[in-house]
Amino acid sequence: MTSPADPPNGAGASGPGLKLLAVTACPTGIAHTYMAAEKLAQAAESLGHSMKVETQGSIGAENVLSDNDVSQADGIIIAADKDVDRSRFIGKRVLVVGVADGIHRPERLIEQVRNAPVYQGDGQEPQRGAASAASGGGKGRSVTYKALMNGVSYMIPFVVVGGLLIAISLALGGDTTSKGIVIPDDSFWKTVNDIGSIGFELMIPALSGYIAYAIADRPALVPGMVGGWIAAHGELYDSEAGAGFIGAIVTGFLAGYLVLWIKRVKVPKFVQPIMPIIVIPIVATSALGLFFIYVLGEPISWVFERLTDWLGGLTGTSAALLGIILGLMIAFDMGGPVNKTAFLFGAGLVSKNPEVMGACAAAIPVPPLGQGLATLLRRRMFDDQERETGLAALFMGFFGITEGAIPFAAARPARVIPANMLGGAVAGAIAGVASVEDNVPHGGPIVAVLGAIGGVPMFFVAVVVGTAVTALVTIALMSLGGGGRGADADAAGAAEAVSLVPSPAGAPVPAGVGSGGGTGAASGAVADPSASGSVAASDATAPKAVSVSAAEPRGGGKAEAEAEAAPEAEAAPEVDAADQVLSGYLTEQTVKERLAADGKDAAIREMAELLAATGKVADTAELIRAAFAREEQGTTGLGEEIAIPHAKTDAVTAPVVGFARSPEGIEWGAPDGTKARLVFMIAVPEAAAGDEHLRILALLSRKLMGAEFRERLLGAADVGAILRVLGEIE
Repeated sequence: MTSPADPPNGAGASGPGLKLLAVTACPTGIAHTYMAAEKLAQAAESLGHSMKVETQGSIGAENVLSDNDVSQADGIIIAADKDVDRSRFIGKRVLVVGVADGIHRPERLIEQVRNAPVYQGDGQEPQRGAASAASGGGKGRSVTYKALMNGVSYMIPFVVVGGLLIAISLALGGDTTSKGIVIPDDSFWKTVNDIGSIGFELMIPALSGYIAYAIADRPALVPGMVGGWIAAHGELYDSEAGAGFIGAIVTGFLAGYLVLWIKRVKVPKFVQPIMPIIVIPIVATSALGLFFIYVLGEPISWVFERLTDWLGGLTGTSAALLGIILGLMIAFDMGGPVNKTAFLFGAGLVSKNPEVMGACAAAIPVPPLGQGLATLLRRRMFDDQERETGLAALFMGFFGITEGAIPFAAARPARVIPANMLGGAVAGAIAGVASVEDNVPHGGPIVAVLGAIGGVPMFFVAVVVGTAVTALVTIALMSLGGGGRGADADAAGAAEAVSLVPSPAGAPVPAGVGSGGGTGAASGAVADPSASGSVAASDATAPKAVSVSAAEPRGGGKAEAEAEAAPEAEAAPEVDAADQVLSGYLTEQTVKERLAADGKDAAIREMAELLAATGKVADTAELIRAAFAREEQGTTGLGEEIAIPHAKTDAVTAPVVGFARSPEGIEWGAPDGTKARLVFMIAVPEAAAGDEHLRILALLSRKLMGAEFRERLLGAADVGAILRVLGEIE
């Protein structure tokens, strides 16, 4: 009997006729997703196989694989740098590699998928192929980054919903009392507050659970979430404060890798079906929960007690020093044991020494206000989901909800936490020196508005200065580290070379983050932020399926090769050619036969001046600056002698695309080491970077994967000939 994973009769080691499927996806879901799809389809056709490729890009899944496709497939290649659902591929040979391998090693992947392991659907993920290892992808760090982004992306909706509901209920239904801002029990707003509190409580388990899910799939979800709940509830291990989001990150990774270890245990065949739904979740949840309560919980409780005792010995010291220490602690873990220690210390002295709580109250809103301000000051460093979260963080900061900054700290702990701490320390020091008093155990500007603060002017000075410090330091650290989420992905080996804005991968996303969901940004992997402000694409510009079977070849197939071999006069009509190129964004005005520049920076300046000739560039210098800023976050050299610098900036009044050639080539830092001879520049306004422009970039990336197309573009005699060749992109 032939296994459904076995090749069909006659399809041996070198025999033709395999029916193959592929899924391609990258963190930002733009160029590399489609480049890999095109390369795999071309390689399959050249080897005599049929292949259908599903692309999971920022504009959604296209050319989706049907159940019938999967049932007839002889093998599936997943070339992705974000999580892809594999449950539909049970019983099939599945090869999992990075998206870069789909671009650079498609023939090798097609050979390897013949002997790939059969996916059993028991939670055991197929391992990445040898090609992935050969590419130096650094699997461990990449998996860590993607898992973290997955958790962050799923967590963000809980933070936003819970935080905003709590803030609204406090604003509209709260009363200032000696115990803080209290909502009467019989009030409608008490119910709203309770709902928000539930959302907030689920934030930490969601972060932990979806980190674990990204590492070890569904069997890890329950232990991850239960572990996160335990981390957030210190009463389970005799601590007055839980371990916060840092504890959730720890439990998420512990749960994920614990489940992976359990999966490797050999069990009898009759036990295998119940492993992912009963055995693994029960064993992992019990082991992780007991370990955290009896092993990790004790040190956390001990730290909490020692910190409280230590702070008690500082009450007679300099007010500025005490304010600095309290500010550092408040901003460190935003609701974790260190934060809670400082807060409870200040709250306990409200009646005796309200200046201590005054320093805490000034530091409490600084992390969310500072991160929110950073997203406003340097929007390009953050993706769409982060910018939206930043607005919510500003609102939460006003109401003294420090946890509004957690999504940023979880995504970039090495950059955000130091910035938060520095801002918190500055705010605490100013409040301490000015003897600001807080007569209720609560913080944030709302306390001053409600009349509980003594020394209101200096309180606001402390908050404003601390917020500015946090925002500016965050931006500086992100710039030094290479930018936004995209830079973090580079460090993890999962960066995307082409993106209209700096971004992650989630997410989300995410999630968020997930990023699944939001992690999908929230997913998981992170969706491209330029999808906001979407401009609906017309039917004329909507793309066709990204990649199809051999019966419908694209990009390198026989039918297209024959069309490309036809005379240029027949390749595309000369009438209105300029109006047809990339929906009219690229015209005769924005085409240059030969670049004078011999370096990347000079080439970007020259391309920006070319675009300025259209009258659609209001500020050429700002466009150049934005393009340089994007380049600092990761090269836009794609390889294959192609570079696509781009910028999303209000320095342009309408979308515009330019093209120029460099026969000698320009060093652009491309992954394959080639110099850029074909240079496209894309500039879009902040508010107009919608799906239509992502589609154009995807179409451009796919078409450029054809070697013949590139050669004809390089060999075109003049601007008119160049436009006729580019007019084939549709």
